[in-house]
Amino acid sequence: MKFVSYERNSEASFGLVQGDQIVDLKARLNGKYPDLKTLIASSDWRAEAERALAAGPGEIALDSVTLLPVIPNPDKILCVALNYGDHVAEANAHLPGGREVPKYPMMFARMADTLLGHREDIIRPKVSEHLDYEAELLVVIGGHVPRYVTPEEALPYVFGYSAMNEASVRDYQFHSRQLTPGKNFYRTGAVGPWLVTADEIPDPQALDIEFRLNGEVLQTANTRDMIFSVAKLISYISEWLPLKPGDLIASGTMGGVGFTRKPPIFMKPGDLAEVEISGIGVLVNGIADEA
Repeated sequence: MKFVSYERNSEASFGLVQGDQIVDLKARLNGKYPDLKTLIASSDWRAEAERALAAGPGEIALDSVTLLPVIPNPDKILCVALNYGDHVAEANAHLPGGREVPKYPMMFARMADTLLGHREDIIRPKVSEHLDYEAELLVVIGGHVPRYVTPEEALPYVFGYSAMNEASVRDYQFHSRQLTPGKNFYRTGAVGPWLVTADEIPDPQALDIEFRLNGEVLQTANTRDMIFSVAKLISYISEWLPLKPGDLIASGTMGGVGFTRKPPIFMKPGDLAEVEISGIGVLVNGIADEA
């Protein structure tokens, strides 16, 4: 199944994608679930979705809505830095003090209002022209993850997967040793195009991932190249924090980011950014200057 959160006629809703149509789950389930996060927290989410599907084909054109981040209101957005060996190598070569392959996941947090959806513009802020790209696999938690789950226990807690362009404002990222400012500019974290349920992606460590800017391939990898797998990330996070339905984990980007290139490549207004992940689809965003 492919789920979307969206806005239509100034009203937020969520549904299932059927071809170029959306099945409006919020309406068909009579408002029982106010948003997608609430639905996926239910143990009956699949039966509820199938019941809504049985009522008939989709009634809303996918192109007629504004797509929101797949989970617009996550409690937590946890992100991983330096999770591919080639990205560690390029960071080591270009950053003061260098970088080593981490022994533990290097984690930081994003805020919910940094996110935007498929087909929306990533915003380049007034204060910087160093808007970099980062293609990533996004993990959406579906169950209440208790403390201290093992990697072998972790994947059943995943509801599904999406794509992310975790755009970073590099000069603000490097103002200090804290990553938070550069990773949290308003409307810089693109997520989509939809949320694919985990049953359609049996192995999250076997996905091809590619980033294109104006059609040029700048990043390419397979998720098997991650230093810390999705299961290991969930297990590590659970050592210090329980996870809830709708929580998001951005699993890190691969080598080829813009600030390490000579000359650097940064996203600018008028550009078209695409993140493609096998089994998920293509996340597409334009770039616009802050008004």
